[in-house]
Amino acid sequence: MESKLIHRKWFLYLTEFFAGMSVMAVELGASRLMAPYFSSSQIVWTVIIGVIMIAMAIGNVWGGKLADQAKSPDRLYRRLILAAIWIALIPFAGRWLIGGVSLLLAAFVTKNFLVWAALAACLLIFAFPCVLLGTVTPSLTRFTVDNLDDTGKTVGRLNALNTIGSILGTFLPTFVTIPAVGTAATFLLFAGVLAAIGIAYFLVERKKTVPGIVSVLLIVGLCFALPTYSFAFWEKDITLEDESIYNYLQVKEDKDRTILSTNVLFGVQSIQMKSAALTGMYYDYALAAPCMAGMDGTDSASRSVMILGMGSGTYASYCDRYFPGAAIQGAEIDGKIADIAHTYFGLPETVEVAVEDGRAYLAASDQLFDVIMVDAYQDITIPFQLSSQEFFQEVQRHLKPGGVMVVNLNMTSAENGSINQYLCDTMASVFAHTLTAPVPGNTNTEVFCTDADDWQATLSASIARLTDADYAAMMKTVSGKLTEYQGGDCILTDDKAPVEVLGMRVLDELIEGELNYYRDQVKTNGLLSLIS
Repeated sequence: MESKLIHRKWFLYLTEFFAGMSVMAVELGASRLMAPYFSSSQIVWTVIIGVIMIAMAIGNVWGGKLADQAKSPDRLYRRLILAAIWIALIPFAGRWLIGGVSLLLAAFVTKNFLVWAALAACLLIFAFPCVLLGTVTPSLTRFTVDNLDDTGKTVGRLNALNTIGSILGTFLPTFVTIPAVGTAATFLLFAGVLAAIGIAYFLVERKKTVPGIVSVLLIVGLCFALPTYSFAFWEKDITLEDESIYNYLQVKEDKDRTILSTNVLFGVQSIQMKSAALTGMYYDYALAAPCMAGMDGTDSASRSVMILGMGSGTYASYCDRYFPGAAIQGAEIDGKIADIAHTYFGLPETVEVAVEDGRAYLAASDQLFDVIMVDAYQDITIPFQLSSQEFFQEVQRHLKPGGVMVVNLNMTSAENGSINQYLCDTMASVFAHTLTAPVPGNTNTEVFCTDADDWQATLSASIARLTDADYAAMMKTVSGKLTEYQGGDCILTDDKAPVEVLGMRVLDELIEGELNYYRDQVKTNGLLSLIS
């Protein structure tokens, strides 16, 4: 019996529209689902786009063969419902698959781990539904073309509707659904749309659809699981778990400290100790920059500090404590992080926070600063526009005479040609003096840059005038670790800054070091020692 909806072209066109929307929603959702585990670097984006395009191409070929054999769209709409079921399960099963794949590959892969882990996870989680959605256009072409004279016009309409749907599928998750209801709910929302299209077809055709009933029950049931959904499903007592346009956000607290993480596999973004004591962490070391610029707390009213990558505001809070009255401002591209800084980290209201990209904000400012802190590098997610020679020249132009730039590098590597070497060489090509101070107990290194030839005398004089004994003692420690850096030829520019590839090399180095520890443990104590 011929399908009733074959003669209702509007429904077939509507199917094309929502299929295009769903593909892009899955792609955007994929980036958000994977970012807390693998970062949101260009490398991960490349893997996601590549896998989805390959899956769509396979779906196009397969769909064309199926369309030639089909006498009605029944199988097409069953595939849509099956895709809806898979997409609904992605946020719940996907996080377990990502964790499992990462652990499995970590045991065998030490080179290009990020690429292989992201690729394997992406193939397992996202390829299948995209293959199914890739069958939509050739199948609909089969049932919308009435005669050869209208083929071009009909195919053009289908492609136009697919493109328009893709545009909406790009903007809606990014600006509406993910910030409002989260990644998991976004997957359920678009899965529900696909399921509704498939079920509507079978209802009009008065045909039973067991997959349709399953999809409804599954999506409704998973909606009830949303309140307990967590990316870091293995962790307990998370104070806050949220998502913004830019990041996954997690705040954890214990009796000693408050922690902000923007991913759950590679370290943390910010740590603030609840006691007033200095801890020897990287932001303590970075406090040498004001002293190097001649700040000692006695003339703070005339002093100014700019922080690019405000984060939770730990450094701003320290500057406010030790230099009361100084003008402290910062730029933080993620507005929700700025809110978290006030709500959970006690950022002083006197600190001015602009929700903007750091470089754009600095370029638009005509102010000069004593200190500019750059703390926008998150593991391998290093914004290339904040790592180039042109950027550091912009910072230099915004420093007062004798001013100091301090940069927090969070993945130390001694390997020749590492991301740290590139960054330090680039800074040294701009400033007269570049100094490094490794932070003990972690992978951070603080880099201080200035054009003042008397920086050492200024630093010593400032430390001598400090009234806080703990702060003075910490500054003496940092001063003793400062080493003048001799620049080389590894220069990053706006045109060429392969920061993701360079960062991945350091990540591989860190992973290999960790794996060697566990391999030695297994060799010495046996496999059971890993779980005892």
